Amino acid sequence: MPPQRSAPRIFLSAGEPSGDHHGAALARSLRQRWPGATLYGLGGPRMAAEGVELMAHVDDLAVMGFAEVIGRLPFFINLLQQARDSLRASPPDLVIPIDYPGFNMRLARMAQNRHIPVLYYIAPQVWAWHRSRIHDLADVTDALALILPFEEKLFRDAGANAHFVGHPLLDSPPPARPRAEFCESLGLDPERPILALFPGSRRQEVERLVAPFTAAADIVMRQMPTVQTVIAAGSGLSADLYGSTKLPRTPDAWELLYHARAAVVKSGTGTLQAAIADTPLVVGYVMNPLSYLIARHVVEVPHVALVNLVADERLATELIQDAVTPEAVAAEILPLLQESPARTRALDGLARVRARLHAPAGSPGAAARVTEMAAELMAGHR
Repeated sequence: MPPQRSAPRIFLSAGEPSGDHHGAALARSLRQRWPGATLYGLGGPRMAAEGVELMAHVDDLAVMGFAEVIGRLPFFINLLQQARDSLRASPPDLVIPIDYPGFNMRLARMAQNRHIPVLYYIAPQVWAWHRSRIHDLADVTDALALILPFEEKLFRDAGANAHFVGHPLLDSPPPARPRAEFCESLGLDPERPILALFPGSRRQEVERLVAPFTAAADIVMRQMPTVQTVIAAGSGLSADLYGSTKLPRTPDAWELLYHARAAVVKSGTGTLQAAIADTPLVVGYVMNPLSYLIARHVVEVPHVALVNLVADERLATELIQDAVTPEAVAAEILPLLQESPARTRALDGLARVRARLHAPAGSPGAAARVTEMAAELMAGHR
């Protein structure tokens, strides 16, 4: 291990839009602690805006599903070689992988083999599909910064130096624009309820989900004419992906969730965003058929949606694969748009989820806690 510099070199690695979002907040916190730090690695536009020098961009990295990854193997093998060469030529003081297990667990092992400390932020959900890899993750990391409350015991039992830091979404401020201004920007009536559609941030997700989601919205608006529907548009995605729909779109998912009465959300981090925004939701997801066939045989958890896993109950309806039909989605979301027992139960459950996502009382935000862990780890490896 090289001697630690007063302004450290830190390798950050995020391979998806959500990782780019959380990585940017962490990069900002790291720079506040070490203004002269060199931050570099893998990420997206948000991390780049915080001064992270990118070797690869999330637009090339964000691939979902077993089958989809196979076609990109040469690219990822070459990228791993680039990372290996970088670690060898100029070893950083710390490597911080952010989720993205297929690449980042290999990166962590390469760093460990070169005696470079590894602080894994946002642990891959190996507990969901391959529990034996909990021990693998413990072996290739010096510390784990976890954002889901139930993970801490799982990883500590496997021997990991694991700490729950709270969920970083809780650190996001509420939208600055009031409802009236938000609605005016999209041509909406602020007095009428909004149904939010979240078909995803990746091309293949939008291609599979936007049609059934928008068709479901058409059914809802016929039955409840006061409802207005807005689509959360993925950053950098072509407008052509959203087909011929006339529904308004906004790139600000956070703002949309806060002003929505209810939401249809693809499975993923967005389900926790809905919980934090106090927006009842229905969850839908469609995978490549081969990926789904494989997933059915390896997934080991009772729920797919993160909001349900944190709640430890089926708080939000999950519609997966062939179950994602316009009729099914509409039937599940309609009661959540009205004053109903289903809506009351959902709101009570979302409050419990928010409480569980908080770190211990008096703790700073997630990025600040990870920065403290980084400082302790680098000091211990001097």
